[in-house]
This record gives sequence, structure tokens and C-alpha cells, in this order.
Amino acid sequence: MLSTHNLHGAGLGLRRDFMSELALRHRSEINFLEVAPENWINIGGRLGKKFKVLSEQYPIVFHGLSLSIGGFTPLDKDLLLAVKGLMQEHNVSIYSEHLTYCADDGHLYDLLPIPFTEEAVDHVSKRIMQAQDILGHKLVLENASYYAAPFKEMSELDFINAVLAQSDCELLLDINNVYVNSINHCYDAKKFIEGLPSDRVVYGHIAGHFDEADDLKIDTHGANVKEDVWELLKFTYHTHGVFPTLLERDFNIPSLDDMILEVNRIQAIQNEISALDRQANG
Repeated sequence: MLSTHNLHGAGLGLRRDFMSELALRHRSEINFLEVAPENWINIGGRLGKKFKVLSEQYPIVFHGLSLSIGGFTPLDKDLLLAVKGLMQEHNVSIYSEHLTYCADDGHLYDLLPIPFTEEAVDHVSKRIMQAQDILGHKLVLENASYYAAPFKEMSELDFINAVLAQSDCELLLDINNVYVNSINHCYDAKKFIEGLPSDRVVYGHIAGHFDEADDLKIDTHGANVKEDVWELLKFTYHTHGVFPTLLERDFNIPSLDDMILEVNRIQAIQNEISALDRQANG
């Protein structure tokens, strides 16, 4: 099962409206790009050529939207085989998805929470292993934001760790989701971060959210990253070491230059923590 990744630094989610501009930027500004593979399956012509140019210029990671790993309808094997082919075509070694479900005899157009139960751990782990057998790669699953925890029998942290252990998948650690969930569900974000296994973290996400109230945060990806989330990113690097981290921005999209400023801040924090680690190890 393949699980080797050549990824470093700070990345950005790819959007079609700045593909041409990205091709002209210096690689030191953005170290890798993240792409929803569903948006690029069977895409040829001018757009397909542009994507091929970018995939030769930047390392690409795939972040899926529709696998529904926690659902009950059969896994979409055609989708998995199409993603596998696209990974081979563009030399992609990482396919991440959400630890959620989003379909039930049709797509529900939302990422819904999986119950935190032992039964769900077994169910999800079997589906992850099935997907990994088809792909020939380990799945990288993201801790998701959620606003309700139906049928909860265990903590979110225990659920994630049990899925990682039973399925032997890897983790996409979304720092903003940890922060949002910690406020909405009244747990300690730092203790949550400390409880995750460092050796399963492949890369991370950081994003902005909306402050609905002091005790309610909405994961929107539609604003600049909040200072509390930047501080939690620093703590996470201190805890698990520096890992590749990507800026997500899906709404209220600013200019590419403005987004690169936040990508540069990720890089600056990575350099700061790496320098401190070198000093400590002397």
C-alpha cells in the first residue's frame, strides 16, 4: 500500500479563475496545490492542458468531495478508479477525503457527521480498507467540522483515533475544524491536538470561519484566518512537528496576491518553529 509523499511547505487550493496567473508565479510563493479530483475527471481541451502544465510545475494533492466514506450505499468504484487514473496521470500520491458521509441513494450536498460509536468505527474502517485496496494508496481522511453529534458513545478524538488504527489510513489535520469544534462542543483544542498520532498526519488545512456567537463558530472558508487559529497552528507544529499545510478559501475569494499573503504566513510560522526545533536539538 503506497504511502510515501513528497510534499513540503505551504499550499493553496486551485481555482480555475487564477490558473493562468499561477503558472507565472514563482514556486517559492506556493509550494503545492490542492484539487478536487471530481472537477478534473475527463476534462480535456484547453482546461485540461492548463491543468497538465500546473501539475508539472507544482506538486498536486487531491481532496475529494463525494466519496461518502461514512455512508451506507456501496462505494462508488467507478469514481475511485477514475481518481486512481487521474493520480497516475498527474503524479499525485495523496488522495484525501472527509471523515463524513454525503450520499444516500443520491448526493445530499452536505458533509454530515458520522455517529461517534464503535459500530460506526467498524463500518467506516471496512469502507476505507475497501477504497484503499481499489486505489493502491492509503486514504488520507480529514477531521470534519460538525454541529450535532447524534448517538454519541465516544469522543470525537477517540473516534478518529480508532478509525486511524483500525483502517490504517492517514490524517489530514484541519486546524480550523479543531478550533471550531472545540468552541461549539466545549472541549480543549490543545488537548485534542495532543491526543492525535503524529505519525499519521500527512498534511494540514487552515481556513477562516464566521463568528456567529461567542459559543458558535461556523466553518465557512470565507474569511481570513483568525488569530486564535494561527496560534493553534503554532501549537500543533510544536506538538507534531512542522507538516505541509494548505490555505482553504472557498467563498468571498480575494485576489491571488491577498491569498498568497496568508500562504506566506504559514511558511513564516513553519520556518519559525523549525528554527526553534533546531535550536532545541542543538
